[in-house]
Amino acid sequence: MNTKAITRINESVGDRLFIGAIYTFLILVLIAVLYPLVFIVSASFSSASAVVSGRVWLFPVEPTLDGYKAIFNNSQIIQGFSNSLFYTVVGTFISVTITILLAYPLSKKTFYGRRFIMVLLVFTMIFDGGLIPLYLVVKNLNMIDTIWALLLPQALAVFQVIIARTFFQSTIPDELSEASEMDGCSETKFFWKVVLPLSKPILAVLVLMYAVMKWNMYFDALIYLKSEELFPLQIILRSILILNVESGGNIEEVLKLQGLKELMKYSLIVVSSLPVLVLYPFVQKHFVKGMLIGSIKG
Repeated sequence: MNTKAITRINESVGDRLFIGAIYTFLILVLIAVLYPLVFIVSASFSSASAVVSGRVWLFPVEPTLDGYKAIFNNSQIIQGFSNSLFYTVVGTFISVTITILLAYPLSKKTFYGRRFIMVLLVFTMIFDGGLIPLYLVVKNLNMIDTIWALLLPQALAVFQVIIARTFFQSTIPDELSEASEMDGCSETKFFWKVVLPLSKPILAVLVLMYAVMKWNMYFDALIYLKSEELFPLQIILRSILILNVESGGNIEEVLKLQGLKELMKYSLIVVSSLPVLVLYPFVQKHFVKGMLIGSIKG
């Protein structure tokens, strides 16, 4: 008797109904999550009149690239896209560097005071000074309306530090460090030559988490930045989403501008989501492994 036949015999009617209910629920969740994404992509490739009139449901209607042409012909959007790339790349590098340099010493049992430092870090996850004190600190450091206002105040996330510390404790054994010391290897050289090459999974986790956070950074830019040439793409997207078309001109011109605005909105959502969608497949394998090791073990 083969395995399939044994499985069919062991499964009762109740088990099959339960599994069927689970699959049905998961399919409904998939549709609920997938449909808005499909709709946005379809609307971005449809004509302005089809979008405004609500004729777009699943597939593009009257396919066109007018929305994407309008985006790439807008110098403000290009500038915002470039700024977001800069904030994401530089900000992620700073954040990952600080997180690793803090998490690795905290994972060492010989580091004096590491428990006290962890208590202080966890305390900041429960209580914080609030928005006004943070703004005053940034202002007193002369970072208002500068690129540093988006790079430094939110450079460190305690949750990421905890994950990285747990990863180092679970993956880098003390015996490996002791063996390297016996061979005359310094702590710095051990960190660069041994720890970092073994830490690719957690590095992928940190890069993806910080990159998504930096790319979607909106509130900090809204508070700290005043110059339009420093605005990230998310602020530009906000201005397009809430922009009201002036009522001047004839009714046909107003409807045309409204349609173009709606079309640009969907096209810009697709463009702003594209970098994260491109990044994730390259770090997916390490991301899953790093999350499992960094959050379950230790």
